[in-house]
Amino acid sequence: MEIVVMEVDELDPRTLELKKYKRMVKSHNENTSESSYGTFPSANETSRIMRQFENSPYFLDPKKRAVVVLTRLPECTINVLQPPTPQQFNSEAESPGSSDSDMLWEPGDDSGDSDFSVADNKQKTLKPKKSDLIETPPSAKTTPPSAKTTPPSAKATPPPSTCRNEKSVTERGPIVVSAAFAHSSAETTKIRPVFPEVELKLDMTVLARRRAMRWQRGKIVEIVTKEDGRLKYKVSFLEKGKSLVSGHHIASDFTPKLEQLHVGARVVIKSSDDTHCFIPGILAELPSRKNRLRFLVFLDDHTPLYVGLPSLHLVCRPLEDTIDDIPDGPHKCFMKQYLMNWPYPHLTHYKVGQSINVEVNGAQQKCEVVVVDCSLIQVVFQDNPNKEWIHRGSLRLEHMAKFLKLKGLQEKKANTEPK
Repeated sequence: MEIVVMEVDELDPRTLELKKYKRMVKSHNENTSESSYGTFPSANETSRIMRQFENSPYFLDPKKRAVVVLTRLPECTINVLQPPTPQQFNSEAESPGSSDSDMLWEPGDDSGDSDFSVADNKQKTLKPKKSDLIETPPSAKTTPPSAKTTPPSAKATPPPSTCRNEKSVTERGPIVVSAAFAHSSAETTKIRPVFPEVELKLDMTVLARRRAMRWQRGKIVEIVTKEDGRLKYKVSFLEKGKSLVSGHHIASDFTPKLEQLHVGARVVIKSSDDTHCFIPGILAELPSRKNRLRFLVFLDDHTPLYVGLPSLHLVCRPLEDTIDDIPDGPHKCFMKQYLMNWPYPHLTHYKVGQSINVEVNGAQQKCEVVVVDCSLIQVVFQDNPNKEWIHRGSLRLEHMAKFLKLKGLQEKKANTEPK
């Protein structure tokens, strides 16, 4: 509300009436003082003059008074002054674009098999400053023709590549962005924190590798020193059987501290199908506002999932490059590129109900997006009722595969051109 203070104007009718009253009193006093007896005006006469003045519509107290006028501000001004609402801090999956993006790309046609084009936006390099890493509110949607016109001060013109309504985005395909995912400088680092290594001792309960995608709980029963000085650990599993493993195939049986974790850390998590089985993976996201305070882990079979801190177990003696512990294949190439791009991973933006193509056993299959959860989408295939979670930057997505292919061709062309 706006408060306006006004003073009484000398030309106001009420002020003029007051002056008229003063002149009447003064004239009456002068007339009575000129009489031979020099008496004062009677009380009845004075009361009559007062009643005459008070009954006037312009009666006003001789003193000036402040007048408060309440004026309602325009709706656009109120919206600007209001603080951001919690809805403005949802995951970036709900927003078709972001001001902290350094690359935007859109397919040219709806069909997954059609050609596509690159937006005219120029690529820009961003530093992971705190102010730049805070998620921006979702961009304003296009106002329908029937809606009321918004004042010019309240309108915000989005970039040309993101100036599309929801229907247009669904028809022409998703936007591929590379945005700062972390909101603090500590989350942008991929450097392993300096902590004392866990001492592996005899009779110590650990999680050890039994097969490529199956780790189990067991005890260290023997420590073997090889001829080259490397240490091997013989683990006796609680579910029967023994294995001789290296230090990077042993994980702690306790929950790590948050400061021990970093993007790229080698971890194992408990399987949802078998309580006695643990699955290895790579930590891909630390808790932040963008992922609703969860950890994103990529399992070695390319399965992504969000977990809490109690589900994580840190590998005791990880390799210098944790990617070397992943079996050769498309997932290893994906993780290498993902960690190289962090904290600016390439992500596609999809809408619930949108039809897309996803690679299954080497062939593209059509499916529908049923859930968008931060960096993940859940899809259901047309020929298979089962649902599957997929990372929005996965190479299995046809749009992402085409985008990275075109990006590689452009970089190759730029490197071959004479300077």
